Amino acid sequence: MKKTLFLLLILSVSASLLASCSDTEKPSNKSNTATKEKDALTLAIGGEPDEGFDPTTGWGHYGSPLFQSTLVTFDKDFNVQNDLATAYDVSEDGKIWTVHIRDDVKFSDGEPLTAKDVHFTFETAKNSGSVVDLTNLEKVEEVDENTITFTLKQPNSTFLYSLATMGIVPEHAYDDSYRTHPIGSGPFELVQWNKGQQLIVQANPLYYGEEPYFKKLTFLFLSEDAAFAAAKSQQADIVYVTPSFAKQEIPNMTLVQLDSVDNRGIILPYVPSGEQTAEGDPIGNDVTADKAIRKALNIAVNRQNLVDGVIEGFGTKAFTVADHLPWWNSETVIEDGNLEEAKEVLDAAGWKLNEDGIQEKDGIKAALTLYYPADDQIRQSLSLAFADAMKPLGIDITTKGENWNELVHVMYSNPVMMGWGSNSPLEMFNIYSSTTMGQDFYNTNYYSNPTVDDYMEKAMNSQDPEEANEYWKKAQWDGSTGFSAKGDTPWVWLLNMKHLYFVRDDLEIGPQKIQPHGHGWPMTDYISQWHWKE
Repeated sequence: MKKTLFLLLILSVSASLLASCSDTEKPSNKSNTATKEKDALTLAIGGEPDEGFDPTTGWGHYGSPLFQSTLVTFDKDFNVQNDLATAYDVSEDGKIWTVHIRDDVKFSDGEPLTAKDVHFTFETAKNSGSVVDLTNLEKVEEVDENTITFTLKQPNSTFLYSLATMGIVPEHAYDDSYRTHPIGSGPFELVQWNKGQQLIVQANPLYYGEEPYFKKLTFLFLSEDAAFAAAKSQQADIVYVTPSFAKQEIPNMTLVQLDSVDNRGIILPYVPSGEQTAEGDPIGNDVTADKAIRKALNIAVNRQNLVDGVIEGFGTKAFTVADHLPWWNSETVIEDGNLEEAKEVLDAAGWKLNEDGIQEKDGIKAALTLYYPADDQIRQSLSLAFADAMKPLGIDITTKGENWNELVHVMYSNPVMMGWGSNSPLEMFNIYSSTTMGQDFYNTNYYSNPTVDDYMEKAMNSQDPEEANEYWKKAQWDGSTGFSAKGDTPWVWLLNMKHLYFVRDDLEIGPQKIQPHGHGWPMTDYISQWHWKE
């Protein structure tokens, strides 16, 4: 109700502004007048950041931190670009990273940004106990005002992604209220946050980089229905929509479909049953521990049917956790939707249809329970469609929705419909490394392959990004083994979601990176470069 009243208020205020504006104040040649100020933009592009705007606890790790700057950034092709950093180098053993930073940067309160603030930021994040993972960081030291060294416990090429996602906070202005009143050196500064309603930011006049075209941004926190209504009524310049809204038309707006690795897939228990976690939760599954079952599921499923049927065509088939990223191995793509081949795989492994039409081997029936988060409609629909598609194969799948409090107890011994997708290869390591078995949501199927571990260790130790990527690719498939569907098949990756936005026809947002999993506002990475079309 509050969001509806808020939307009505926006409509009323906007109408009053339009009535009072002179012709010279209105943007020229714009039939869609969602924004009455030429240098202002209104967005409804995702949920409200409940934890606020503190990078040391995760803000900005899936998109631009807006208020803060990072040491480095990535362009749309994932090439490294300096931001606060002017240069960095890595020691021969890969453990010491030395970063040199600019000497002309000020926070939005006028205080200079120095190595002291970088040190403070990373130490605070390391000790935050949040989603920020800096467990491999041994220490941070200030060499001088503009030089910092990071010493790692173990070599880790993916530390570069920590440098690219950690917004630097000011030591002098950091306290318990920082997450709601952030001060930073980024392109924007916070003006007003009406929780549950809107966030208003303005261009930071002390920003050292290119001045943003838009001087004011208003982020609306609306439900999917309300956001779509705001777009239709021309009260928002860009809105995020789900596939259920994407096929509708809005005058003067275009649907923009951004490629992503916001994937959905089924994790399959890799080991037989019999063990338990330290908390007493069962580990392993005697059906999915058979490689032939995992292979057959991957071969039989028609991924394109799921893309078309569940998300109305707004996605792509997925074969790994990192499709089309620089470290993706294109050789992992398989021919799917082949029921006969899947049956042959099962038959060769000794699985036979019993009198009930269920595959059976050594007294074990190919019967599974596929779990999904009960509040996720897309994962529910995917689970139901997948289960139905496996019936002709003779694999009996029951679907069950549960909340995460329950899923954390069953996910080590049952298939679960998961979602991942990061712009860092570290995620690949976390999901497939034998060193992460049973840690949080990482490697919950207890997958292990020494050859894969070796490739990933070499990738982590490499100081050359291109060399590291080659090792990541080999971990997926080296011609004989790997963690992809051509190798050990510990997952059935199904699809990548397109990220869908209605954007004003006269708004230029430029090229975008492949989008990560849908946390935060990943499309804001280059928001400083957005502008009205000439």
